[in-house]
Amino acid sequence: MTGLSRRRRLAAVAVIALAAVTGSACSSSADSGADGGAYLVWDPYPQFADDSEWVALLKKCGTSAGVTVERTGYDTTDLTNKALLAAQQGNSPDVLIVDNPVISTLAEAGALTTTDDNKLDVSAMEKNLLGAGQSDGKTYGVPIGANTLALYYNKDLLTAAGVDPAAVKDWTSLTAALTKVKAKGKKGITFSAIGTEEGSFQFLPWFWGSGAQLTSLDSPQAVSALTLWTDWLKQGHAPNSVINNTQTTSWQEFATGDYAFAENGTWQLANAEKLGFSYGTIAIPASAGGPAPAPTGGEFVSIPVQKKTGRYETSQKLVTCLTNADNLLTTDTTLSYVAPVAAVQERQATADPKLKVWVEAVRAAKGRTGDNLGTKYPKISEALWTAVQSALSGGKSPQEALAAAQTAASTR
Repeated sequence: MTGLSRRRRLAAVAVIALAAVTGSACSSSADSGADGGAYLVWDPYPQFADDSEWVALLKKCGTSAGVTVERTGYDTTDLTNKALLAAQQGNSPDVLIVDNPVISTLAEAGALTTTDDNKLDVSAMEKNLLGAGQSDGKTYGVPIGANTLALYYNKDLLTAAGVDPAAVKDWTSLTAALTKVKAKGKKGITFSAIGTEEGSFQFLPWFWGSGAQLTSLDSPQAVSALTLWTDWLKQGHAPNSVINNTQTTSWQEFATGDYAFAENGTWQLANAEKLGFSYGTIAIPASAGGPAPAPTGGEFVSIPVQKKTGRYETSQKLVTCLTNADNLLTTDTTLSYVAPVAAVQERQATADPKLKVWVEAVRAAKGRTGDNLGTKYPKISEALWTAVQSALSGGKSPQEALAAAQTAASTR
C-alpha cells in the first residue's frame, strides 16, 4: 500500500489507543532503534525482571545476531496501544511479541510485515496455532507457544462417586458424572462465565464442541451448547457464582476441594501442585465425543514495519533465534506453554507426562480470530458473552439470547 493510505489506516485503527494513552507513550528509547547496534524488543511479560531466563535468552539471541537487545515488557493491553501508536508515528520496535488475537488488529493497521516479506520459516509450526496469526492468506508472525483449556478433576471426589474420568468422553457422560457427584453431596463443575473475554474464552470449547461456528451464533448447535450450561445451573451441577467468576476465582472454588471438575488452563499447573488433594486432567469433551476445539492463548513474535528496511535482516535473525526448537522448549517451560512445534511438544510430554493432556488439547485447539474473522472477532465475542450472561441469569432462553447475539454481531 502507499505510505499515505497506510498512515490513514493506522490513524483509524489507533483512535482508541490515542484516547487511552498520552503522546508520551513512545519514549525516546524507541529512537534508539536507529542505532545499528541496538534493537528494540517489546513483549507482554512485565513479570520477568532483567535477571530472568527470558531476558537472558533475548540477550543471547542479540549477541548471536551481533547486536544489543533493548527489551521492554508491558501489560498486554498497554502493549497493544503502544504498538499502534508507535506504528502511526513511525518508530515501532524491531521485534514485537503480542497476544495472538492482537495480530489481526495490527495487521489491518498495516503495522506488521509478513513472514513472506522477511523469509521467516513457519513450516514446522502447527497449522491450527499458526492460523491465529493469519489474515487474508498472509502470516504475520511466528507463534512462540500456546496455552488452552482442559478439565481439572478431583480424584478423591470422583473415586467416592464411582466415576472413572477416562470414561468422560462426551457431554452425556460428563453430565452423568456430575449427577453421581451431586448424589454424594458434593459439587459438580465450576467455570468462568463472566461478561468479558474470559467468559467467551471459557464458553468456546462447548460452543465449538457442539459444531457451532462464530459466524452463526444462533445455530441449533450453538443453542445446544448454551443449553448445556444453563441446565447445569438449573440442576445444581454448577454454582450460580460462575456468572461472575473470573478464571482465577473459578480456580479458587476448585481449590476448596468441594468441586469434582474445573475448566481452566495450563497457567494453573503450578497452582495445581499446591492443591490439598490429588488431581488429574482430561480434555474438554465435544458433544459427540473426542476433544473439543478450545481457544488458544499465547503470543506471536512479529516484525513491525520499519522505515529503515535494512534492519529487517537482523530482526529476522532475532525471531529465528527466539523460535528455534531448543529455545522454544526453554521459553515454553518458563511460560507454562505448549510448544507450537510437534517435535518440541513430544519433548515436553516426555519430560513431564502431565503435559500429555495439554498437548492433546492444544493440537485440537483453534485461534479465536481464525476462519478469517480477524478484527470481527471482538464484536462477535462481546455478543457471545452477553448471550451467555443473559441465559445463565434467566433473563432469556438460550435461543432468545443467541438470536439477540447474532443480531448484535451482525450490526455492530
